[in-house]
Amino acid sequence: MIFVYTDKVTNRVKYIFNLIFRDILNVEVRFISDKDEFSKAEGAKISYGKIPVGDELFFAAGTILYERGIGHKELTFIEHAGLPAFFPVYNQNAALPFDVFGASFYLVTRYEEYLPYKKDEYGRFSAAESLAFQKGFLHKPIVNIWAYQIGKLLVEKYPGFRFTGKKYTFTPTIDIDAAWAYRQKGLFRTAGGYMNALVKLDFREIAERTRVLAGLQQDPFDTYAFQHQIHKKYKLDPVYFILFGEYGLNDKNIPVKSRQFHTLIKSLSDYNKVGIHPSFNSNYYPKRLKSEKERLSKVLNREVTCSRQHFLILQLPSTYRNLINLDITDEYSMGFASQPGFRAGICSTYKFFDLEMDVETKLNIHPFTYMEGTLRDYMQISATEALNVIKPLIDEVKSVNGTFIPIWHNESIGGLKRWEGWQKVYEDMIRYAI
Repeated sequence: MIFVYTDKVTNRVKYIFNLIFRDILNVEVRFISDKDEFSKAEGAKISYGKIPVGDELFFAAGTILYERGIGHKELTFIEHAGLPAFFPVYNQNAALPFDVFGASFYLVTRYEEYLPYKKDEYGRFSAAESLAFQKGFLHKPIVNIWAYQIGKLLVEKYPGFRFTGKKYTFTPTIDIDAAWAYRQKGLFRTAGGYMNALVKLDFREIAERTRVLAGLQQDPFDTYAFQHQIHKKYKLDPVYFILFGEYGLNDKNIPVKSRQFHTLIKSLSDYNKVGIHPSFNSNYYPKRLKSEKERLSKVLNREVTCSRQHFLILQLPSTYRNLINLDITDEYSMGFASQPGFRAGICSTYKFFDLEMDVETKLNIHPFTYMEGTLRDYMQISATEALNVIKPLIDEVKSVNGTFIPIWHNESIGGLKRWEGWQKVYEDMIRYAI
């Protein structure tokens, strides 16, 4: 238990203190606003405000946790413990030279994504626009790092105080954007595939498509037996996200009425958690999101409670609000398509705080660390070089007992064509992560 004094216990104060202590350090928090009561409390104590109450561990407060609404912030940066920090404070009694709770709140709530920004080609907030990328700490789970610094300061101040932190965990996640490369596409799409290959004079693809459709060769995207075998071998519990929307320019999975597609989904759900991968178009037509979730729930014969956005389309707060309205409890889109790292500065599961409503919601955010397509397609990293990027990220997560969540696809795990060599990367990543 940690006792926390502050003049005013706002929703923002409660949220970020609970995130730092409960969700990261695994310590319960009790808030006290009466100075006499706080002075009499026995145990580890923190005050957060303009001046300390007594001899407790004191953190000087900025203004962001006592505000309502959203406005542009002129951020001033300092260096602390070899990393950038912002919201500096100028109080010689302060345990840290910046408002660590305010800075953590700014990052995890994605405050900057509520402000005007330049969208990328898909309407997303890009890594290049982020504070973490521009200041060079996107590869660091900086909120977790700060939390552990706070924990160590408490131990130094109160030798009897102990915090266990959470246990490091590893959760592989796999998106099924296209269950098969050639199978179950329907007459018109199959004919179109042949025509497209013919125009490109890609006779190798024509031959491969023909062998697959004739049952003479396994579909290159059909890597499910290998996935099951490797996850069983390493005793892992992956989460699958199924694109189950109608066909469109950016939504090209198997027709949702395909019985073989239904059979595949059911077989995946026999051993794994399965969630919805909301279609690209569902971001602009919320009724489609509802129908996609209901359709998948019907196939699974159970409620769907987890989700990850197709193309990682995440627009705050509307995307999360739409999911909450459909009783989604767990969301896995918090990360960037173009860069690996920690979009919200955190590698632990945490609750979504709706800044406009000024309220903590019940939606659990599970930040991912990297997507394999980011490495290959955006960063042009080869399979032989991939682990040089992946391993340091895993080390960062392990160092703060976070949760390591990568994104892979059934296509890439096959290790064929443009993904040659990546099947080995997947298993090597697993071995290092566990």
